[in-house]
Amino acid sequence: MEKEKKNAGQARKPDSMGKQAPPGDVDDYLAAVPEEARAALADLRATIIAAAPQAVETLKYQIPVYKYHGDLVGFAVQKNHLSFYVMSPDLVRARAADIKGFNVSGGTIHFSPERPLPAPLVKKLVKARIAENEKRAREK
Repeated sequence: MEKEKKNAGQARKPDSMGKQAPPGDVDDYLAAVPEEARAALADLRATIIAAAPQAVETLKYQIPVYKYHGDLVGFAVQKNHLSFYVMSPDLVRARAADIKGFNVSGGTIHFSPERPLPAPLVKKLVKARIAENEKRAREK
């Protein structure tokens, strides 16, 4: 997933209207994330990539999303928290005991830079999503 980019790691510049240009890739997205959250999201990214090396990293709705037989997982920075999009409310409900202590909304887990998601939990959730997507692809 390594990709050479001319301006990798540089913050996005405002357009002529003063609005921030949309990110071109995940490196751009992370470069624009507040510093206190960047490390937590970079670690989450690395864990996702390690758990799903076959997934394609992309931006969808201007947030990082990993695709493998469809959308797999994603993440984002919000005003008051960070989000890990598991994209499967059923899986989140099934793993409720593992996720205890984190705020959950549907198929999304909210966390903070001070209390990031444990890598083993992320790996478990990503592997379960891979299995869900593979099963769905076989059934088509």
